[in-house]
Amino acid sequence: MEIFDPLSIKTVIQICVAALFVYLYMMFITRVTGKRTFAKMTSFDFAVTIAMGSILADAVNKPVDNLMPALVSLALLAGLQALFAKLLSSSDAAQQFITNTPILLMENGTILKDNLKKALVSEADLMGKLREANVLQLSQVKAVVFETTGDISVLHSNNPITIDSIIMGDVKSQA
Repeated sequence: MEIFDPLSIKTVIQICVAALFVYLYMMFITRVTGKRTFAKMTSFDFAVTIAMGSILADAVNKPVDNLMPALVSLALLAGLQALFAKLLSSSDAAQQFITNTPILLMENGTILKDNLKKALVSEADLMGKLREANVLQLSQVKAVVFETTGDISVLHSNNPITIDSIIMGDVKSQA
């Protein structure tokens, strides 16, 4: 089968050179556009990171092709990502329009079943996250938030304290 044919020395060297060059280029792009370029802050950030990974993989795995389309694509995506991040950080209206809103899944020990359904999170997934957070009783849970990134945050304590309003300010209590 052709898929197991050995690579020529020339191809191996091209892959190595492409990998090194792409690695250095990514360091440069990250330095110029900032760490957020590859951060998973929003679902959009995550999608751009996946797209960049695909471009990088093609650039390294197909070094016989020209690297310039990959380099231009990466620079364009990184630039757009930096522009997008600047827009989001400077405009509340843009942030509300473009990004998802965190959704409250549990509040003060009560599971918000309607919000679970709307967020497409099963109760079993919720229980798994509570176990990961070392929650022993539902009464310990102050809030569980389905974040814009798809992560689930669990805020819990044995102490009778309330959560500062600024922490929950952007969270939708009703999905």
